[in-house]
Amino acid sequence: MLKVIKFSGEWCGPCKLLAPIFDQVKSEVSGVSFQDVDVDADSSLAIKYNVRGVPTIVIEKDGQEVKRLVGMQQKPLLTSTINSFK
Repeated sequence: MLKVIKFSGEWCGPCKLLAPIFDQVKSEVSGVSFQDVDVDADSSLAIKYNVRGVPTIVIEKDGQEVKRLVGMQQKPLLTSTINSFK
């Protein structure tokens, strides 16, 4: 099972730019579990994943982290990166 977790904050400018891109990818990529995490609302999860900055996208395959993307991501790169682990 592939899981994609996006860590962001309400106050984060790049996070606001990434949000609609992430939503588009969620609607276009099937067979993947997507999760949005607000680092302020769920700081324990951010600590568990050792998130140092936002936005951060963590990709897990079978419960193990296989890729981490930090900062603003463009849709083609995000989509191809996720699909490469399917």
